[in-house]
Amino acid sequence: MFYGANAATFEPGLSEQLEMPHEITVISDAADGAKEAQALATADVVVGVHYAGDSVQNARLFQLPAAGYDKVDMAALPEGCAVCNAFGHENAIAEYVMTVLLSRHVPLVDADARLRKGDWHYWAGGPNGLRTELGQQSIGIVGHGHIGKAVKERALAFGMRVFVANRSAIQDPRITACGLDELPNMAAQVDVLLNTLPLTDQTEGMIGTDVLTAMPDGALIMNVGRGPVIDEDALFDALKGGRLNGVIDTWYIYPSAEDGAPQPSHHPFHELPNVTITPHMSGWTTGTIARRTATVAENINRLARGDALINVIRSEAG
Repeated sequence: MFYGANAATFEPGLSEQLEMPHEITVISDAADGAKEAQALATADVVVGVHYAGDSVQNARLFQLPAAGYDKVDMAALPEGCAVCNAFGHENAIAEYVMTVLLSRHVPLVDADARLRKGDWHYWAGGPNGLRTELGQQSIGIVGHGHIGKAVKERALAFGMRVFVANRSAIQDPRITACGLDELPNMAAQVDVLLNTLPLTDQTEGMIGTDVLTAMPDGALIMNVGRGPVIDEDALFDALKGGRLNGVIDTWYIYPSAEDGAPQPSHHPFHELPNVTITPHMSGWTTGTIARRTATVAENINRLARGDALINVIRSEAG
């Protein structure tokens, strides 16, 4: 059973990948009807990105078609229900990150607009059109998971100096690695600081005033992990004076049934000229959907065969 609009995005093409006889149901995020509640109660597998109710009773697997599981109340799921997630978004997010970074050094849009008006500002040999190179920059990646690793490889390919802060040790001679407790020191050494961490009790607010204050003037702070990993108040205070620049894709407030188009923060980030804001879009590609759908199918097939599940967050044993 696919629970909600986001989850339903991954339903097309799933049936062809399943090995056993099956029935697929799609219900809304509200799940407020008797028929929908019955579907939740009887489903063997629930595919969804959020859950906080009491209707799931029979499920053996709650499968997230996404990486983040902070919107799933584990305690509300029945005993014996495994919880698994899905990745496949790292290539898309890495492309987003590199597009942002390259656009700061290769002014294609401005050059095109100028030349259409007869302005040769960027002409090679001219006095004013010199640009910088991405390879001259350093990047500090917070987290060495799927996203962090994908960004690291691309940054290295462009010749950037790469720093990575991670909970566990990293054995990679190409980079400078440190622990998460050394974030302020790493932040002081980089031109770009990128958060890729998920939201947990341990990561919430991890990037705060101490880290942001340590960053050099003119540095760029980016968030493609989860919004609250970067303290909301500290981030706004660091950006509003113009000392730092920002690119924010993951937020603090999202659309809901009550408000379908809210501003994404309690603070007016949208009024700051030194910030680029996007609507949590960095991983949303056709490739991501195809890879995640394949993961959902793989786990359903494994469950039916009695094989070990993949990407387990909570096992059947709890």
